[in-house]
Amino acid sequence: MGRNTRKRRSSMATKAVAASAALALGGGGLIWANFYASAHESNSSGQNETKAANAAVQVATISCPDVGQKLTSVPNGAKQGVATELANLDKQITEAYARLASTRQAQAGDSGFVQNAIVGPLKEKRAATIDRIRINIQRSGGQFDNSLSQLAACTTQAANNTNAGQANGGQQGGGQQQNGGQQQGGQQGGGQQQGGQQNGGQQQGGQQNGGQQQGGGQQQGGQGGQGGNGPVAADFVDITKVQANAQLGVGQNGLPANGNSGSRGTFTSNCGTNANKNHNTDNVIVAPGVANGAHHLHDYVGNQNNDAFASDQKLLAAGTSCQNQGDKSSYFWPVIRVQDGTKDFDQNKDGGGKEGNVGKILQPAQAQIKFVGNKKGNVVAMPTALRIITGDAKAFVNGNGNANVNWSCTGFENKVQLETQYPICPQGSQVVRTTNFQSCWDGKNIDSANHRTHVAFVQADGTCANGFKAIPQLQVRLVYNVPAPKLQNGTVVNPYAVDTFPENLHKPITDHNDFINFFSTNLMNKMVNCINTGQKCK
Repeated sequence: MGRNTRKRRSSMATKAVAASAALALGGGGLIWANFYASAHESNSSGQNETKAANAAVQVATISCPDVGQKLTSVPNGAKQGVATELANLDKQITEAYARLASTRQAQAGDSGFVQNAIVGPLKEKRAATIDRIRINIQRSGGQFDNSLSQLAACTTQAANNTNAGQANGGQQGGGQQQNGGQQQGGQQGGGQQQGGQQNGGQQQGGQQNGGQQQGGGQQQGGQGGQGGNGPVAADFVDITKVQANAQLGVGQNGLPANGNSGSRGTFTSNCGTNANKNHNTDNVIVAPGVANGAHHLHDYVGNQNNDAFASDQKLLAAGTSCQNQGDKSSYFWPVIRVQDGTKDFDQNKDGGGKEGNVGKILQPAQAQIKFVGNKKGNVVAMPTALRIITGDAKAFVNGNGNANVNWSCTGFENKVQLETQYPICPQGSQVVRTTNFQSCWDGKNIDSANHRTHVAFVQADGTCANGFKAIPQLQVRLVYNVPAPKLQNGTVVNPYAVDTFPENLHKPITDHNDFINFFSTNLMNKMVNCINTGQKCK
């Protein structure tokens, strides 16, 4: 009897320690506490400290340097091969994350498991893939930056590490994101949450470990979300409790380019809300020729033939959902889902439920596509097939250098814009995602090796640096009817989230938007004339 009594007391003490650890981690830490306690209790007293230590160093996600963001030049003959290998790098991370998420008990029992069974083999695969990128480039007569070979190694983010999202010091891609030639990594908020809220990438709740959450948003010892990899309570904030911030966005990325001077006109293209459910998990910009290159689902409006295998000729010949048939441009962004236990059509498919993107897909209630001018002067026409990516689908692990995110609610857009948390809107208010694209163009290229450096954001005064030319700024505003999630006892019930690469844990900072210009010459000229003469056109 005495032994049994001591065991019960030890168990209770262990749970108390676990609960204390949870409080130190924040609300979402309760999830980790459950895992910590069960691992601690399941062993004899002589093994308790070892098992607890192993559990405590478990990791929430994998952070790998973004090789694609570091590429500066890829010869034409190597582009397809390089794109395929970059997609292989993404696939390798996805597979490694899946192994990480499914081996929690093994990790608790072996302090070297993650390094030996996951991170080490991943490094070897990445090294071989990066070497194939080198071969592709050199075979086509290009120069390979040998420093890229040093990007094979990945790191992990521990459950109690408050710096996930800064894994690469905000340097992954930060130097590639131009804003008049100035790097924006330090100015893009560094993951800072406006209104004194938790820092983006530093939200502790998103780093909890364990099993998966079941339907209805009830977390069951997992790191949150119906798919088991987010979001968590710390990813949400009641917008009515956030201090107002003065401008759209943080730093200079994503600021509106127009003002009360210069080219003040606008051009609006009505392309619908994807009522015909045109979806896929491809991304023809970053992974041409690779099915499921995005590892998450996109909404498409405008051009109706956009998939991984779409050539410019195919896109030019496509139909369009835009009312003005002269606009065959492709506008696409990751879907939003409500994780209320619903299983959508892709529950068992790549890029969908198989990769943690689960729940009911929400169609936007509104999708407003508008082009505006430049507050310093006139704009010039965009070239046909110009490609622009804004935001970073991997910002949680890359750092925030390329982030361009604005979350808000109707009735609050002029007061509060969030980057690192999803808003909980009051009754009668809708969730809003707003994106202001880069609006300076190098005047020569429709794309670049890293899909970033051929375009740039305007500088603070509205000018384009380095000889870049001002082009119409695309502004996309998406409005959703989202049932408000509820925060209960450190968990979130029925959360909503943007689709992500699985290792990015459905963080709001990963929102992004894509555009390929296929306006007819006549309609583009009309747009430029409208903007430069101060008209409002459609």
